[in-house]
Amino acid sequence: MIPSPHDAPAAPITPEDFARNLAAVRSRLEAAAERAGREAREIRLLPVSKTVPEDRLRAAVAAGITQMGENKVQEARRKSENLADLPIHWALIGHLQTNKARDAAAFAHEFQALDSLRVAEALDRRLQALGRPLDVYVQVNSSGEASKFGLEPADVPAFLAALPVYSSLRVRGLMTLAARTDDAARIRACFTTMRELRDAGLQAGAVGDGQLSMGMSGDFEIAIEEGSTCVRVGQAIFGARPATGAQYWPEPRRA
Repeated sequence: MIPSPHDAPAAPITPEDFARNLAAVRSRLEAAAERAGREAREIRLLPVSKTVPEDRLRAAVAAGITQMGENKVQEARRKSENLADLPIHWALIGHLQTNKARDAAAFAHEFQALDSLRVAEALDRRLQALGRPLDVYVQVNSSGEASKFGLEPADVPAFLAALPVYSSLRVRGLMTLAARTDDAARIRACFTTMRELRDAGLQAGAVGDGQLSMGMSGDFEIAIEEGSTCVRVGQAIFGARPATGAQYWPEPRRA
């Protein structure tokens, strides 16, 4: 059964709240890994902190969170600067325009949504100037939904083959968002497609160590069963997000 977004824990306030939510997510992660005959330690949990205010992120770090995924470059750079005193690994997981490459190159530790050679060239140029590399994942539109960014699966091999010229980009693997549906079979098919693309990329020596970033709060157990090595979880850790433009308020606590 795919958990509903309404099953997400209440928005946390203290480090103890975050610790409880983290423990619940890790328990689900470990159970999914066991079902798949995998070791839980080989699966990275990437908390997605988009829209979460900085004071809450400080509480999250106090609870032991050291990695955060952000969708928007400007929000992520602001947070990275304002929280520079904290040991946070910043992962950009949203679409990137070429005119934002300079910002991304300045602070990001990894970029999980590479789907354009123009972006690859812009990032590489900025990174070369800064003298630093960047881990990247190639984003694939495994669901075929027009609302999603990413390469068509058939275009992935040629795209991977073109990346070595951008020497500052260290290709680690592939990333996807599964179909937005309650149909578990359709979601699983997206993840199966990704695993097959990754395996082909490994044979070609084109996807680094073959990481697979797939699975979010509502479907990460299925993703783990299908081979995910990085799950991106937001609401199940940070609580339900507000509507766009709304203040981030915690949900009422229940007795």
